[in-house]
Amino acid sequence: MSANLTTTLGALELSNPVLVASGTFGAGREGTAFVDLSKLGGIIVKSMTLVPWKGKPTPRMCETPSGMLNAIGIQNKGVDHFIAEDLPWLLKRRATVFASIAGNTVDEFVKVADKLRTGGRGIAAVEVNISCPNLEDRNNMFAHSVEATGAVVRGVKAALKRVPVFPKLSPNVTSLTDIAGAAIDAGADGLSLINTVFGMAIDVETRRPKLAGTTGGLSGPAIRPIAVRAIHDVHREFPHVPLIGQGGISTAADALESILAGASAVAVGTANFIDPRASMEVTSGIAAYMERHGVESVGELVGGVKLEG
Repeated sequence: MSANLTTTLGALELSNPVLVASGTFGAGREGTAFVDLSKLGGIIVKSMTLVPWKGKPTPRMCETPSGMLNAIGIQNKGVDHFIAEDLPWLLKRRATVFASIAGNTVDEFVKVADKLRTGGRGIAAVEVNISCPNLEDRNNMFAHSVEATGAVVRGVKAALKRVPVFPKLSPNVTSLTDIAGAAIDAGADGLSLINTVFGMAIDVETRRPKLAGTTGGLSGPAIRPIAVRAIHDVHREFPHVPLIGQGGISTAADALESILAGASAVAVGTANFIDPRASMEVTSGIAAYMERHGVESVGELVGGVKLEG
């Protein structure tokens, strides 16, 4: 039996459930030497803003046990550059493109979304980055507020019309299901879970933070159990909502944890910096698992964790 790797995210069908996470393949050029982009379930490009952002000063990244801290600050060339240069290049290579958008205000999010609606023909979906912890004022992060989450998602969805919208939620909240509910009520077609976890590292010799921005987002294997728990909790509360699971996925077993918890697709992130072919290995590993266990479709596995018996 040959495993059928196709999966659905609401009305969107993907050739397989493995994407690459935003910020880890840029806009695709960085990864194309290692991976045929058309073979990915999708590529979530680096988050784009209304105008170019310079990002935070260096150093921006440091290794931690089983993970990595980053405080990039969403450096990017802006949505107009993406539409003019990156999107045509990606579509020429038959990539399934998930745009990722960010902003400091609801109006900025909506304006980026509106530009994608008019100039971004060919994108499969939009991930709404309301949870990146690398902006200057993290106390005003949209994903930490039910009201702010709803406002952004409602505005973006209205601007994009028929393009599927997946808000990317933060684990750094008291009740993730409350935030998820607000996004769903505002019109989200699905959710991306999770973004990075707040963290900090200090050089004990200099007694200074290792990141110029002091704090950053922790990613990598260290956060995988947090991601699996978040996916499980949200899927249990909203079983009809398609989820993209991400956070510490390096192997097929990691991906299958998120799928069994409730994700219909997964995104490989930090592992790409270690092995740019990680997404392909995860995909082939899922296929091997399905064949070994007699599973005919990915959908049979979604939310299939056995909690009793």
